[in-house]
Amino acid sequence: MPVFKVFYQANNKEIPVRENTEVLYVEANNTPEVVKYVEDKNYNLEFVQELSEQYLKFEKESVNFKLEKING
Repeated sequence: MPVFKVFYQANNKEIPVRENTEVLYVEANNTPEVVKYVEDKNYNLEFVQELSEQYLKFEKESVNFKLEKING
C-alpha cells in the first residue's frame, strides 16, 4: 500500500505560516483517501505527496517518522 507525506497546518482557522507546517505520514490506497482523512481532523491541508520506495526509506530514518494507517 502506498505511503503519503502530508504537509499541513494544525489550525485551519489561521492563515498558513510556513514555519508552522507539520508533516504526517499516512498509508492509504490513494490521494483522495488521504485528503478525506486529513479533512476529518480539521487540519489545513497544504500538500500531499506519494513517496517512492527510495524516498520512504530515507524518511523512515528520521526520528519524527510515525506512520498512520487508514483502514478504508
